[in-house]
Amino acid sequence: MLTFDAHLDLSLNALEYNRDLRLPVHEIRRREEGMKDIKGRAAGTTAFPEMRKADMGLCVATQLAGCMVGPRPMANWMSSEQAYAQTQGQLAWYRAMEEDGQMRQIIDLRGLDAMVKLWTDGTPNEGKPIGYILSLEGADSIRSVGHLERHWEQGLRAMGPAHYGVCKYALGHDQVGGLPKGGKELIQEMDRLGMILDVTHLSDGCFWEALDIFQGTIWASHSNCRALVPDVRQFSDEQIKALIERGAVLGAALDAWMMIPGWIKGQTTPQSSGLKLEVICDHIDHIAQLAGNTLHSGIGTDLDGGYGIEQTPEDLDTITDLVRIPDMLAKRGYTQTDIENVMHGNFLRVLRKAWA
Repeated sequence: MLTFDAHLDLSLNALEYNRDLRLPVHEIRRREEGMKDIKGRAAGTTAFPEMRKADMGLCVATQLAGCMVGPRPMANWMSSEQAYAQTQGQLAWYRAMEEDGQMRQIIDLRGLDAMVKLWTDGTPNEGKPIGYILSLEGADSIRSVGHLERHWEQGLRAMGPAHYGVCKYALGHDQVGGLPKGGKELIQEMDRLGMILDVTHLSDGCFWEALDIFQGTIWASHSNCRALVPDVRQFSDEQIKALIERGAVLGAALDAWMMIPGWIKGQTTPQSSGLKLEVICDHIDHIAQLAGNTLHSGIGTDLDGGYGIEQTPEDLDTITDLVRIPDMLAKRGYTQTDIENVMHGNFLRVLRKAWA
């Protein structure tokens, strides 16, 4: 079944981790054996061969570089100009992968329909380019609101204004408060351009203000349910219902601490917690119950988003294991149409609406 993943940090892995994603996952792991410089070494899950095995012909692929004040996590810089330069390097990698035939950027409805046709034509997936929609996770690299149109011209079609902490245009989920003036202007400019607003990572205050300001297409690329995992990183039922009213889709994420309550980073392990891949179906089902249908749940794995199999379900080896989700949903009584909605149909519908 065609699989659409709404959040993969592919360029982060290529440049921060120095991974050649054209290689199989297990070969990348072998080359990283003994390396301790960065979290998730020798534990990656995602590369092009495994994506093709998962029928993942479409994904949302990110650029990521922040300039958060204070402790400096991965892909975080001292200024917007430095962050901008980093995201331009990430874009250069995507362009190189396009030239190599590995990927193909999708910027409009025509390109989307062509890629869906390619990946559902019944021919082997080996050698097919993976279609990607370019998204920016955290807007710190946008040097000014006036620069956003340049990014649109480069193919940027979705953006989340915040990541972690106090960001330039919005507050991350771990903060309390609303949008600064520049953030309101940025969201208005996104609306004018027709860019999709990704509400993932927004603080609760910024979330509600953004929904009031923004009139266009919204999604949450990689977010789970606060009712199941009581943490501000997840969305409350009230937020999920508001997103449902706006026709949004929420991508279910496979970062372990977002899947089950009580996970302690650096201490809890997939084995000690007994976390299984099927738990993600609980989050998918919760959204379906709130909506009364299966039109608002999708897949947004966030696999290898700064971590590896030390922080994923214990029965997940590579991203290819996503092919098991349809059977898990079927055993819960989901119909074939329901399952197709979750695996690709809902995000395709949102894109078609946005680009109509």
